[in-house]
Amino acid sequence: MENRAIVIGGSIAGLLTAQVLRRWFSEVLIIDRDQLSGPVTHRKGTPQSKHAHGLLARGLKVIEELVPGYSAELIARGAVSADLLGDVLWYNDGHLVRRGPSDLDGLMASRPLIESTLRDLVTVQPEVKVLDGVAVTGLLARGDRLTGVRTEDGEYAASLVVDASGRSNRGEAWLAELGYAAAPEDVVKAGLMYSTRQYRHDPEAQDFTGVISGHYPANPVGCGVGANENNTWLVTLVGFTDDPPPALPGAFEDYAARLDGPELHRMVSKADPLGDPVRFRIGPSVRRRYENCERLPEGFVATGDSLCCFNPAYGQGMTIAALTAQWLGECLEKSSDDLTKRYFRGAAKLVGPAWELSTSADLRFPHVEGKRSTMQKVLNGYISYLHRAAEKDPVVGLQFLRVANLLAGPQSLLAPKIVWRVVRGQFRPAG
Repeated sequence: MENRAIVIGGSIAGLLTAQVLRRWFSEVLIIDRDQLSGPVTHRKGTPQSKHAHGLLARGLKVIEELVPGYSAELIARGAVSADLLGDVLWYNDGHLVRRGPSDLDGLMASRPLIESTLRDLVTVQPEVKVLDGVAVTGLLARGDRLTGVRTEDGEYAASLVVDASGRSNRGEAWLAELGYAAAPEDVVKAGLMYSTRQYRHDPEAQDFTGVISGHYPANPVGCGVGANENNTWLVTLVGFTDDPPPALPGAFEDYAARLDGPELHRMVSKADPLGDPVRFRIGPSVRRRYENCERLPEGFVATGDSLCCFNPAYGQGMTIAALTAQWLGECLEKSSDDLTKRYFRGAAKLVGPAWELSTSADLRFPHVEGKRSTMQKVLNGYISYLHRAAEKDPVVGLQFLRVANLLAGPQSLLAPKIVWRVVRGQFRPAG
């Protein structure tokens, strides 16, 4: 059997997976239809790249474990480090989380910088090869085992094929060509749109490096804002498709006045813009339940958005990509036997909590279609009280951010000491 692994897609998920696979394969071939070499810029395969990005604390920690030195290199190239509780303004349900020092380390940078820095560190490894500007057109198999891929310019043999091709992946169509049924899917259509504008950043003008304002039923307008490389702000406004954030100068700034808190509107009203706003329609959240498939070919793995497309407003995608790459390594550490089923079973446990967090938030809006359990409704009601308490109590705010950063499970918000603080917070005066 060919001692080669093929990774379809050279984005964040594909690069992290390749970094893991190099320990077990003499060659890891990354195939991407885009040109990956050349200047650091936006590319067609990542249409979301012009909008705000940031690494959650757990994602940054895991990426650093997989690719030692990544954080330092990203900072050296201009990324902005931040204490996610002390340096970032978090508005949840209209309540500003009380700021304070924490151990929640985050990095803010443009998507091209995040990706290109990772690519440079991963592809310098001798086992990792890149075939760019070439599209994969199908999978090759012998019996119930994959043997490689078919591309526009020929066939490439491999004993493991990873679908990391993103939201527009054709993995299920390729599997169907081989006679495999489509994986069951969970789908939530939030119907959101982004509009993003870049501004000049004066580090002395604000005492924060980011603003996160969650959209919620009483105010369905949100934002994700971060200080980026080259002294810039990247400001992304979020709204529903029936009331989208504008892509026109002036109207963009006026829309920001609808956010909870005055800080962002004040900033964009004074800062120098560096171009016009750019709009992006967010597709549905889709979780592909490969773990529930009766049949799958051995040697097939999916990761990143090919496995689960999250609502990007919650910033979970890169972290889950890192966690599933790490899990694939743990699977290979034990054995290559029955790898496909073992990987998907474990990956489902990693994806599940993040999926529940993001979709529960989406399903608070009556127009969003999806199943709403009684427990989910009760939990969402409790979270509203928790946000109110976090405005006064940094311990509650920190625990919520630990959950949001996937460092703790949602059940930790129901720990007795947190519940007590939430109850106390309903009667405690602000200040």
